[in-house]
Amino acid sequence: MEPRKPGTHSEQRAAPAAPPEPAAPTVGLRAALGDAGDLVRMVADSLSAASSRAATVEQRLSELERRLGEVEADSGELTSRLVAAERQSSRLMNLYVATYQLHSTLDPAEVRATIAEIAINLLGAERFVLLLRVDQGATCEVALAEDLDADRSGLFANGRYTGGDPMVDATLADGRLRVGPMHGSQALAAVPLVVQDAAVGVLVILKLLAHKEELEAEDRDLLDLLAAHAASALFAAQVHASADRKIRTLESLVKLARR
Repeated sequence: MEPRKPGTHSEQRAAPAAPPEPAAPTVGLRAALGDAGDLVRMVADSLSAASSRAATVEQRLSELERRLGEVEADSGELTSRLVAAERQSSRLMNLYVATYQLHSTLDPAEVRATIAEIAINLLGAERFVLLLRVDQGATCEVALAEDLDADRSGLFANGRYTGGDPMVDATLADGRLRVGPMHGSQALAAVPLVVQDAAVGVLVILKLLAHKEELEAEDRDLLDLLAAHAASALFAAQVHASADRKIRTLESLVKLARR
């Protein structure tokens, strides 16, 4: 029998097969997953940075809102001060005008008219009366009156005042400014006219205009001014008028003597 030759098909053992090459789609998927992971990390980092920036922006916004509130508060306070300054300026201007008007003439009638204008336009008085003592006695004459026809008290009848109102009587007695209400008195205010420490008269405010409910704290300055200047203006005007009458009388006598 003839020996078999090695390597023949029947006797040769099959060689081990090589591992299969990975498919191309699997490699691409792994790469895509890696890229996706990197992208997720980038997005997470971006979100963290954005969150940090948002917190910073919110903090700055809160600070701006706080500062805006402070500015608004300062603006409100400044506005209030400006309004107060304007009112003070207006009050000082009124006082200056009133003082100037009182001393701008030596005509007693014009001085009385000026007192009436101050009472109406600056104090807002609708009804008032100016009383002047007669020969330093207890009786006063009505030198000036506004809307006195509507007064029903009868205290100022026939152009005379002989007493009866407690506020007016007290002011004539001690020369002190008084602002009502006072029990038993219909007066809202009694402004003394003082010359050489003696009360020679009084301005009595009886009623205010409809738009003004009551005398305000600011009106006190004007009342004090009237108390300080009205009497001196009237006194100066009366002295001047008396001197002027005497001069005219003397001039008339001199003319008669030369004839």
